[in-house]
Amino acid sequence: MTIVAFALCIVIIAVIAVMLYRKFNPQGVLLIAGLLMVCLALILGVSPVDVTKPTGSAFFDIFKYAEEKFVSNFSRAGLMIMVIGGYVAFMNKIQATNMLVYLAIKPLAVFKKYPYLAMVLAIPIGQLLFMTTPSAAGVGLLLVATLYPILVNLGVSKISALSVIAAATLFDQGPGSANTAAAAALVDLTPIQYFIQYQIPTVIPVTLLLMAIYYWYNKRCDKRDLAAGKEIYSEKLDESKRPEVPAIFAFLPLLPIVLLVVFSSYIGLFDVNLGTTVAMLVSLLVAMICVAIHGKSYKAVFTLFPAFWQGMGNVFASVVTLIVCAEIFSGGLISLGFIDTLVAGSTSIGMGGVAISIVIVSIIFLAAMMMGSGNAAFFSFGPLVPGIATQLGMPAVDMVLPMQLAASMGRATSPIAGVIVAICGVAGVPTMDLAKRNLVPLTIGVTALTLIHFFIY
Repeated sequence: MTIVAFALCIVIIAVIAVMLYRKFNPQGVLLIAGLLMVCLALILGVSPVDVTKPTGSAFFDIFKYAEEKFVSNFSRAGLMIMVIGGYVAFMNKIQATNMLVYLAIKPLAVFKKYPYLAMVLAIPIGQLLFMTTPSAAGVGLLLVATLYPILVNLGVSKISALSVIAAATLFDQGPGSANTAAAAALVDLTPIQYFIQYQIPTVIPVTLLLMAIYYWYNKRCDKRDLAAGKEIYSEKLDESKRPEVPAIFAFLPLLPIVLLVVFSSYIGLFDVNLGTTVAMLVSLLVAMICVAIHGKSYKAVFTLFPAFWQGMGNVFASVVTLIVCAEIFSGGLISLGFIDTLVAGSTSIGMGGVAISIVIVSIIFLAAMMMGSGNAAFFSFGPLVPGIATQLGMPAVDMVLPMQLAASMGRATSPIAGVIVAICGVAGVPTMDLAKRNLVPLTIGVTALTLIHFFIY
């Protein structure tokens, strides 16, 4: 039955790829495919339906499974992403984003001659923010609200700006990352030990290499798109026209980031655990007060405030629903034993430890692309690794580290990943276009990661 289940996964993946290429609604395609695979796993006896509160009927449990995915995603990440989307919309409505761009462009004018240099500098900046706020979609939206308008006004194309924002979330690193915590537990290290001793020495050289690749590849692709007559640039703001709001409004898009950094455990100034959603809501209150003071009337706040709810609704319809459906799809792959079969096949063909590790890194990179989730891909593979490493006579960390980093790299080139969907939804760029733009740099990047880990260190 294992082989049959694996073959069914391949067929379903192929059909989904064709349907997505033909621009079928991705939420509907992934939802139906995921529930179909869960149903097939039940029929074939591969695995039961994974629900916390069974209904008593296997048939109804399939739909209960979908319900639990919606509830868990909304309570975990969905609400946060919606609040960020609403805040971004409110910043645009009150012209705070315009004021940020207006004030930032002047000191950054030197980068107008070198816009692609400014573009790649966003990668390490975003990575530092990602360590304090370990949510790829959340950080992506924060950077779209702050860095994206600055980059496009410096002369960077829309898709190039989005590509480096996605690249800022390439590595799930730092003690606050769920993937880091899981990986550290697998190799009997504390998250901080794993981060300092293993992640940092590998991530820094790979990041520097990726900055160079993104600089070259985005420049090359933009020239090609321009030659083909494509409209690649966003409409720039009129820098000579000052927005009709106070200069202090420029700080409002940055306020959530400032709060998250100041109250981060990395800074350690305050014994406060501040989450992203709370930081956004506090910032929203401050923004409303600023609007009321500027408008000299509380009515101005209520006139502009519907933009926040509309932003939340737009993000729910386009981003949160796709994240949920993608998780149902990845759950279907897991229930049919797709990941376990790939790992078992790679470890049973008689290769050495390094060769098998390279194969598994490649598989997990591709799995994250298909599943749209670095966590789902790594959590599916991770528990199997210590046993495999013991059989091969190699340290578990030698297999775990490149797998864990490759999983988050694969996520950044998946058209159904939450971060890709979120930032593309706000910028109005097709997710498939951004996924394809990231494919070449990240394929080179994961190859470099493997070579650096296994043959240099």
